Amino acid sequence: MVPILLLIHVFLAIAMIGCILLQRSEGGALGIGGGGGGLMTTRGQANLLTRTTGVLAALFFMTSLALAILAGSTNRPRSIMEQPPASTLPAVPAAPQIPSVPLQR
Repeated sequence: MVPILLLIHVFLAIAMIGCILLQRSEGGALGIGGGGGGLMTTRGQANLLTRTTGVLAALFFMTSLALAILAGSTNRPRSIMEQPPASTLPAVPAAPQIPSVPLQR
């Protein structure tokens, strides 16, 4: 589920970047861009791009939240203190070993 959602998230990010770059500049930085004729000059196309950017942004935020929720819903303990003890039984003592000494005659 997470890899599919992550793939959709990446595609939404790429589509949103493309949609933002297609929009006409409203002026600003030393008069660069936005001047003269452009590929998108009518207001109807600008409204369509604005709406499309808004929809893509909303979907991007939803996938971001879904990925965050899925990443936080693991069943692993978050710290060592939350883990149960490994064993509650006492350790079994090892059998004593008798050294073998050769007999002398």
